[in-house]
Amino acid sequence: QLQLVESGGGLVQPGGSLRLSCAASGLTLGYDVIGWFRQAPGKEREGVSCISITGGTTYYADSVQGRFTISRDNAKNTVLLQMNSLQPEDTAIYNCAAVRGYYCSGPALLRTILDTDYWDKGTLVTVSS
Repeated sequence: QLQLVESGGGLVQPGGSLRLSCAASGLTLGYDVIGWFRQAPGKEREGVSCISITGGTTYYADSVQGRFTISRDNAKNTVLLQMNSLQPEDTAIYNCAAVRGYYCSGPALLRTILDTDYWDKGTLVTVSS
């Protein structure tokens, strides 16, 4: 099973930037659509973004469109999420995961959330002044 580890979170002021990293260990992530998910305190988990296997297709939730950029380097077994213009509402624990199915889309992210019983500790992003 693909094991993914998230890093790069931290405390940032509104308007600031962070870059999250999703690194695979053991197996390669080069055969999977990879998604980023987040869960804010007291809220349901939501799909933030995903990227297809080749990187040719990406998806962003409306809430992050134009501010976040997802990319992947299969040779380095890594998927990145560049987050710019961060706002307090972006505060959440961020996780990456292999997306269910073969397509990168909003419904695929939702299906992944519904089908996943366990989420690791992820990386915490706190946007606050």
